[in-house]
Amino acid sequence: MLPESATYYVAGHRGMVGAAIHRALQAKGFSNILGKSSKELDLRNPLAVQAFFAEHKPHYVFMAAAKVGGIGANMSEPGSFIYDNLQIQNNIMEAARIHGTKKLLFLGSSCIYPKLAPQPLKEEYLLTGPLEPTNEPYAVAKLAGITMAKAYRKQYGCSYISTLPCNIYGTGDNYHPFNSHVVGALIRKFVTAVEQNAQEVEIWGTGSPLREFLHCDDLAAACLHLMEHYDGEDPVNIGSGTDLSIRALAETIAELAGFKGALSFNDQYPDGTPRKLLDISRLKNTGWNQAISLREGLARSIEEFKGIYATETA
Repeated sequence: MLPESATYYVAGHRGMVGAAIHRALQAKGFSNILGKSSKELDLRNPLAVQAFFAEHKPHYVFMAAAKVGGIGANMSEPGSFIYDNLQIQNNIMEAARIHGTKKLLFLGSSCIYPKLAPQPLKEEYLLTGPLEPTNEPYAVAKLAGITMAKAYRKQYGCSYISTLPCNIYGTGDNYHPFNSHVVGALIRKFVTAVEQNAQEVEIWGTGSPLREFLHCDDLAAACLHLMEHYDGEDPVNIGSGTDLSIRALAETIAELAGFKGALSFNDQYPDGTPRKLLDISRLKNTGWNQAISLREGLARSIEEFKGIYATETA
């Protein structure tokens, strides 16, 4: 059992995943939970991170802080994606080592698998082929984080574990029209279309890529579960174990949002990786199971965005 008296640090606690982990810790009754905004603590600054760890000496660290974004953001800011993520990872892992952190969980991403790796994706397929070009800088940084966790375990005996989540959505998602991931982008498109009585919604790409989705609260539950029950050097996939096409996803969101118009797929925009389905056998073997279905999670997210949209247009 994770001790209630321990100090927990959630790096990136204001992001969607970090906030979900923070909520999950609170729900379990933990009270010593640390979190700093990027304005309060620049995780790219090694001296600032060292000072934070020296002062607070967290026992358990969840590394949910990262620069993230969809295809558009990754293609327009490749330098920022690799620099920021490398700096954040390096600084936190080194500070945790120096200041005696008991255990650290690093959040990677399923997008770091080779573009044409066999499906479903097994953890051992990492680094066996070329990456998807549209997000290569981000993927290289995350691969470096997983490698660093293994290296620190081997050289220093650090209890660092790594995870590879599928596409995450849910409470606190980014609904920006350009920088959001696919679920957030589609929810904005369809809710806005309903409110504006639009007759057609354009969707980037052909709609054919297959993707796997998991609600952020399920991811948080899995992270806490692994922090308590897993201590291996190999990364662990976190997902639902099922996927669907972007077209099917769009149709589901359109239905749940009440959109009755046409869907137009613009193949002038890139599709990205053709398929990303995770093999979650390693996670299942630890005793974890998904709790929130995709349809239930999407319905929740649509209602949450409606509140955001109402505020934006008030």
